[in-house]
Amino acid sequence: MSHRRRGFTLIELLVVIAIIAILVSLLLPAVQQAREAARRTQCKNNLKQLGLALHNYHDNLGCLPSGTGGNGFSPHARILPYIDQSPLFNIIDFNVSPNHANNLVPRMMNLPAFLCPSNTDKLPGNLGGRNNYWTNTGTTVLNGMPSTVPGNPNFGMPVPDGVFFNSSKIKFRDITDGTSNTAMMSEKMTGDGSNGISSPRTDTYQPGTYPSNAEEAYQFCMAVDVNDLSKQGISNIGVPWILGDNDSTYYYHTQPPNGRSCRYPPSRMASAANSEHIGGVHLLMCDGAVKFVNQSIDRVLWRAIGSRDGGEVISEF
Repeated sequence: MSHRRRGFTLIELLVVIAIIAILVSLLLPAVQQAREAARRTQCKNNLKQLGLALHNYHDNLGCLPSGTGGNGFSPHARILPYIDQSPLFNIIDFNVSPNHANNLVPRMMNLPAFLCPSNTDKLPGNLGGRNNYWTNTGTTVLNGMPSTVPGNPNFGMPVPDGVFFNSSKIKFRDITDGTSNTAMMSEKMTGDGSNGISSPRTDTYQPGTYPSNAEEAYQFCMAVDVNDLSKQGISNIGVPWILGDNDSTYYYHTQPPNGRSCRYPPSRMASAANSEHIGGVHLLMCDGAVKFVNQSIDRVLWRAIGSRDGGEVISEF
């Protein structure tokens, strides 16, 4: 008497495959969410470590590093010894510019301390080391200090009211709004590397207008036609970290988190903090705390957080 083995029918096999596919489709988003949660945690920890480094720098030198120091170096370059990068710090030639051939090796180096693991890097590799953690310049629109020459378009403009700017040497005692109420650093994504592509989340646009304050900068920037490639400004955003510049290391509190960035003549900026994290950005406060700020935060409150001595009343955020 023979016994026939019963195998799967084609229909049964297809049902099993379909069930497996459904299970995978249900599991994949959970895996992706778990990975992003881990990346967010690492990003937050990176900012905490940078905050600690900046506090140690202040303890040792009596002030925070300049947003754009001698020869144009960034705060990131100055704090290298405080993030276990003394050998790299020691090969930087601070007597020449960051773009000098003497600084090619450090300029091209990517450091995990300056990189958010959620960031998607689309930049060409030859532009230099990437940076996702930018210092707060404040709520004014000038890229630098106002001119002292009467008749200059930037004569009499307000000086930067943030914590890091051209030749700044801010002490914690200068932050009269309170270190727990004032932003020190936030996140910013790297650019798409091409002015032939419009990427509203990362590109810097050129409206061609002349804002005199934060609200005008915001309104002019929101009105620009991002599909008009003639309005493209800079797409190589976030490089190199060694250079203190509005395209690489410092941002403004004129625009809300995940807002649009713009540049205006003559030498005026509105560069927004942004991130790949859904809904907002991590913000390092001057007291060392790291908070996640929702992108829907009130613009007035966001600007109050950006100034060091505005005397504003800061509500919970």
